[in-house]
Amino acid sequence: MAKSYRHATLICIILSFLAALGIVWGLFQHEPLLIALFLLPTIIYEVYRTEGKSTKLASWGLLGIFILEILLILGKVNFDLAGFLGTKQKQLAGHAVPLGDIKVVTPTAMAILSLVLFTNTRGRYTKWLAVIIFITSFAIVYVLDPNLFARLLKIGVNEGLRQIQ
Repeated sequence: MAKSYRHATLICIILSFLAALGIVWGLFQHEPLLIALFLLPTIIYEVYRTEGKSTKLASWGLLGIFILEILLILGKVNFDLAGFLGTKQKQLAGHAVPLGDIKVVTPTAMAILSLVLFTNTRGRYTKWLAVIIFITSFAIVYVLDPNLFARLLKIGVNEGLRQIQ
């Protein structure tokens, strides 16, 4: 059943503002937890708004990965996933995900799931939310690993160009 559009524009504007505030504050403090906490309302609203099977699964997966990221940051967990798996990257939703510290892999997976949501949904509000999540996930990655940020930016630009064509 279609969700109400009554206040969706206002909610998305507020969530955009919150995410931007979290990004600026988190970058200034060099604190990924700040950025992530300001993203939480957007992810919750995305879970609420999605309706299709694949998009609902992607949004719930996004929430699960987000919770994992919070736990990893709070627990100050450092785990080299690339070394453990014996590979530098894995495929997720058709995209090569660079591996390294698990705290960087989780926001990378969030960014890729937001691409899945953006490309598989028809709703303008769910697309809007996916863009907020994508940008904010990039900010988290930037704070954690600026080198990986450049590689992910290339993936995002390529996907955007593919969608335009």
